[in-house]
Amino acid sequence: MECQKEKNLARCNCTYEPCSKKGICCECLSYHLSRRELPGCCFPQEAERTWDRSFEHFARLVREGKI
Repeated sequence: MECQKEKNLARCNCTYEPCSKKGICCECLSYHLSRRELPGCCFPQEAERTWDRSFEHFARLVREGKI
């Protein structure tokens, strides 16, 4: 399957500017999962800006009804 980087970038809410994986979802997902994290696109914008991509942060947001 061919990567649709430009299309992916239009939906990417990652605010980490030096990220080399932006728009390359398979690399982004693989990287974050290897660190017990989720990519920024799984979080609301205000939560993504904290750069806390942990499973625990995601679960907290779900419990608080923010996701």
